[in-house]
Amino acid sequence: MYLTGVLYDERMDVEVRYLRALVAVVDAQTFTDAAIDLRTSQAGVSRSVAALERVLGVRILQRTTRSITPTPAGERVIAHARRVLAEVALLERAARDHDGELRIGYAWSALGARTAALQSKWAQSHPNVPLVWIQTYTASGGLADGSADVAVVRRPISDSRFASTLIGKEGRYAAVAVEDPLARKRFLRMADFAGQTLAVDHRTGTTTEDLWTGSARPASFRQVQGVDEWLMLISTGQAIGMSSEATAAQNPRPGVVYRLVRDAPPISVFLASRRDDPSVLVADFTRLARETFDPDNAAQTPR
Repeated sequence: MYLTGVLYDERMDVEVRYLRALVAVVDAQTFTDAAIDLRTSQAGVSRSVAALERVLGVRILQRTTRSITPTPAGERVIAHARRVLAEVALLERAARDHDGELRIGYAWSALGARTAALQSKWAQSHPNVPLVWIQTYTASGGLADGSADVAVVRRPISDSRFASTLIGKEGRYAAVAVEDPLARKRFLRMADFAGQTLAVDHRTGTTTEDLWTGSARPASFRQVQGVDEWLMLISTGQAIGMSSEATAAQNPRPGVVYRLVRDAPPISVFLASRRDDPSVLVADFTRLARETFDPDNAAQTPR
């Protein structure tokens, strides 16, 4: 029989992990980054996509050395895969609500020094519902694959499935090796980055090349994947970095010092969640997070 234009064999076994691998590849545009998002190997992602193509009997992706493009059949499969994964996420969420648990995704840091205060407020108001903090380096903070119910993000999520609430703004901090002459300063300015090698994470980081104009730009940009690789480069003197004040509070590292960058533009902090998630727990967490971050933001609404 046929299912939405694709031949369907009742004996085939389409596994959820196949669909997750496919969507991760399409979103990340590389098998390597998809593997990082899924916390698995590149070979495992490739096998899952190949297995999905085999059981469906259609070519889903056209692969070249430079790009990954869905085939016409692949476009239909991907659209259905996203809907299936959304339903699976809601199913998992329903089970978690029964168990009494709220999972918070974040990439580089949660709310930094404010995290403990938020945890305490949540424990007082929801003593039987633990918060589970999950570090994930996906652009959606774990929302897309269902690993998180709420995500702390520091740049807007363009995916229309998710709504974001601004909860406040943070200062930017430079991270430099203790031996670096910049470490002797009490604070830095944007001009201090001129001529430096700057470590950046283009997928989940908050620092981009367009923060600088004119001749005050860093000499080069070194791409990293996540805060651990970022800190390793900095601690060994191979680069310097810039991130949020939450990163400075939550990620101390021997050999690295953090300094406020006084003239840097602030970083907006958002909480994101699924638009179709009516959970009272998510609403309560968002309210408490806004109050913890900045009580004056209580009037902010999802955008």
